[in-house]
Amino acid sequence: MAFERDVVIVGGGGRVGLPLGIAFAMRGLSVTLYDINAAVVAKVNEGQLPFAEDGAAEPLAAAVKQGTLVASTDPTCVKDAEHVVIIVGTPVDDHLNPDLSVVPRAVEQLAPQLRPGQLLVLRSTVHPGVTALTEKTLAGLGLHVDVAFCPERIAEGHAMTELFDLPQIVAGRTDGASDRAEKLFRHLTGSVVRVTPEEAELAKLFTNTWRYIKFATANQFWMMANDAGVDFTRVRQAITQDYPRAADLPMPGFAAGPCLFKDTMQLAAFNRNNFVLGHSAMLINEGLPFYLLSKVEQRFDLGELTVGVLGMAFKGGSDDIRESLAFKLRKLLQVKAREVLCCDPYVKDSRLVPQEKVLKESDLLIIGAPHKAYRDLKAAQPIVDIWGIRGEGVLV
Repeated sequence: MAFERDVVIVGGGGRVGLPLGIAFAMRGLSVTLYDINAAVVAKVNEGQLPFAEDGAAEPLAAAVKQGTLVASTDPTCVKDAEHVVIIVGTPVDDHLNPDLSVVPRAVEQLAPQLRPGQLLVLRSTVHPGVTALTEKTLAGLGLHVDVAFCPERIAEGHAMTELFDLPQIVAGRTDGASDRAEKLFRHLTGSVVRVTPEEAELAKLFTNTWRYIKFATANQFWMMANDAGVDFTRVRQAITQDYPRAADLPMPGFAAGPCLFKDTMQLAAFNRNNFVLGHSAMLINEGLPFYLLSKVEQRFDLGELTVGVLGMAFKGGSDDIRESLAFKLRKLLQVKAREVLCCDPYVKDSRLVPQEKVLKESDLLIIGAPHKAYRDLKAAQPIVDIWGIRGEGVLV
C-alpha cells in the first residue's frame, strides 16, 4: 500500500518529537509533525525552533524549506504516513501512581486515522505492559498494524548528536514488526539492539532510575561531607582522579526534569511499591532544597536579606523548567527571606526578573541551575554554589 509520507510523529512539536523529526528529515525521509499546539506548529512551519536545542535550528530551517518536514494540527495527516511514531508518556498522578490508560487512549483517538500496513512506534517512556495494552487496544478495534516500542534515549540539548550516535533499542512482538522498526531507525544509527517489548520497557525505566539513584548518592554524600565541615569537591576529586571505577560519581545538584523522578516512581509502582532504593532516592533528591535552605539559614539571617536565585531551568544550558527544583527552592525562600528575586538567561517566565536587577538588589546569591554563564560571574555578594561550577568548592 502506497503512502504519501514516510513518517508522522504524533506529539511532534515537543522536545522529543521535533528533534526526531528533524533527524529523519536530515536523512532524506519525508516527515509530518502532528501536534495540537497551533502556536508551535506555526512556528515550526516558519522554520523556527519553539525551544532551545543545540544543532537543530539550521537543519529544521533547511528541511522546512525543502518540504521534507511539515507540521500540522490536522489529525488526518496520520493516515498519510507509513510509520506513525507516538510520543505520549505515561504520567504519574498526585499519589505517584502511573496512569496506564494514556497511551491506549491516544491510540483510540487516532484509530480513525490509522490504516492497514502502518507501523505504530511507541517512543516515550511507558509503564511496563503498556505496549501489550496498546496491541490489545488495536486488536479490539480491528486494526491490523504492526506495533513496536523504540524508546528515546537522548538528553535535552544533545539530541542532534545522540540520535545518530547512540544505539537504538527496538522491540516488536513479531519479527516483522521488529524488522520494520529496525529499518526505520537504521536511517539514524548503525547500532540497533533488539529485545522484547517488556525487556525494552524495563530497560528504559532502569536507565532513568539508575541515573536518579546516582544523583541521590552524590547528594547524600555531599550532605554527609557538608555536615562534617568537609568540602565534597575535594573528596570527590580524591575518589575519581585516575580511578575509573569511580569516574561516574556525579557532583551534587538538583536532580529534576520531566523524566527521572517520574520514571523512578513508575518503576516503584511496577514492583508493587516495594522499591526502597528508589523511594530513598526520591526523599534525598526532592529534599535537597529543604536541606540547602536549612544550611543557608544557619549562616545568614534570611529574614533581613533579599536572596537572588540564578538559574531556574531544571539543568544547565536548558530553557526547560519542567519539575525544576529551583522553583521549590524559590517557594521555600519566599517564606524565609525578606524578598526573593529569580532570573535565568534561557527561560522566559513572568516570575523572573533581569539578571541585572538580581545582582544589584540581592544580598545573597544561590545558583539554582549550573549555566556556564555563572562560572565567571563577578558579584560582590556571597554565592552559594552546590554544583561546584565556579571552582570554589561546594561547602555551605
